[in-house]
Amino acid sequence: MKYLKVIAFTHKQIELKELGKLVICEENLTGKLQQVKADFGITEIFYLATCNRVEFVMLTPQVVDKAFAQKFIEALNIDLCAKYMGTFVDAASIYEGRDALNHLLRMSCSLESLIVGEKEILAQLRKAYECSREEGLTGDGLRMFMNCVVKTAKEVYTNTNISKNPISVVSLAYRKLKDLKLCTNARILIIGAGETNQNISKYLQKHKFSNFAVFNRTLSKAEKLAVDLNGEAFTLDALATYNKGFDVIITCTSAVEPIITPEIYTTLLNGETGKKTIVDLAIPNDTAPEVLEQFPVNFIEVYSLNEVAKRNLQERYQELTHAETIIEDNIAEFCLMLKQRKVELAMRQVPEKIKEIRNTAINSVFADDLEGMDAHSREILEKVINYMEKKYISVPMVMAKDILINNN
Repeated sequence: MKYLKVIAFTHKQIELKELGKLVICEENLTGKLQQVKADFGITEIFYLATCNRVEFVMLTPQVVDKAFAQKFIEALNIDLCAKYMGTFVDAASIYEGRDALNHLLRMSCSLESLIVGEKEILAQLRKAYECSREEGLTGDGLRMFMNCVVKTAKEVYTNTNISKNPISVVSLAYRKLKDLKLCTNARILIIGAGETNQNISKYLQKHKFSNFAVFNRTLSKAEKLAVDLNGEAFTLDALATYNKGFDVIITCTSAVEPIITPEIYTTLLNGETGKKTIVDLAIPNDTAPEVLEQFPVNFIEVYSLNEVAKRNLQERYQELTHAETIIEDNIAEFCLMLKQRKVELAMRQVPEKIKEIRNTAINSVFADDLEGMDAHSREILEKVINYMEKKYISVPMVMAKDILINNN
């Protein structure tokens, strides 16, 4: 437990518009994490980036403090200037041991989210962990913690009303889009085929929108979403030549630089001059600020959803206490499980030692005596020895676990 550390940058201390400066491009992520894992004596690590947080979860014996956080971020080479580096490090939340587990559980249950009660964070957290696990960045330690995280989140969502009539960033964005009263054949460009855009696409389908073009860095993913929407699929490069016009752009990618530049936007307009709509759910924004300065745009972004999020927290306040009780119970259960696991690891040599004693007794100490025994007597003795051997292995383990439980 003491090796579990979390460095967190969240909407609570940092403006959402600034958080994007900490996002790592997916193409470079594995290499960067492998490098810091080796350089900083980190046993296991994974990285989480959502619309309102960037976090690094790790197992390490190293002291993780503000000085460590600064060196760690510098080593990631994400081109932060000195001004932002100081700001972000000052605003970083650092958790260790039980506090780190409590933070992960609260986060997975959406208690730390911009929108309390939304379930997307659990899926995002699991996906972030799985990506690192597949790359060999995590092992048995973080697997145990993630099992606890998933179990706890499911209990909270099942046994409280915290997610009753759930409101997510995606659903809030769609509500704002719906208020514009667009016709169902509006031309919608979807940039990015990740989970967020998949989710907002479900809302659009449900409300009978039917005219889609999907753009993604990987064409196969664009094609998969386009098939679901009965639309067209393109790579991101095709934005520079797309000339069929649009009414709405919905964008959410992991790009660290704006995708919708004034030049790209002009091409997409294809000579049209009317006011268009951009729903930008990316952190950092996929839309360059110059686009908003130079063109008439209805702009919907994560930052603008803050006030609704605050009201959402007030509405769900009564459920927080119940959720926190479930979290505390799961932490206590997990701590006991860790102690039991330590006993199991400490006693895993017991079976081998007992077998050694058995073999020495039979083959050396009492070898002459056994030679003089008849077959039937020897068979009975073997049964007794085998029975005693099993009990000498299982009884101490059970007793040790009982002592742990009774002491807790």
